[in-house]
Amino acid sequence: MSEQTRKNQQSQSKSQRRRRKNAKQKQKPVDLWRPVPPLPEVQPIVPAHDPTALLRSLGDPPSPMPGKAEIAIAQVVDRAAGLATALAAAGGLLAFPDDSEAEDG
Repeated sequence: MSEQTRKNQQSQSKSQRRRRKNAKQKQKPVDLWRPVPPLPEVQPIVPAHDPTALLRSLGDPPSPMPGKAEIAIAQVVDRAAGLATALAAAGGLLAFPDDSEAEDG
């Protein structure tokens, strides 16, 4: 190993030690029990009519098997949307079509 290479390695290790030391010194303790602002009122959740619309707007995914990747990804998105709707319904947060008509009229 050349002298210059050795000096560069020593310089790098010193600067790494300094960075680690400075990072430890700059960290401030976090007060986990501090008061937090109240959460906003919960709004009813309206399920998406077409959960795959955003996915389709991105175009075809890069795949060696055209068509199959889109179908598989769309199935995952549909399943996730269905589970999210079920969770909203279980939590009493699902907005039913009658709810939105009552608010408009």
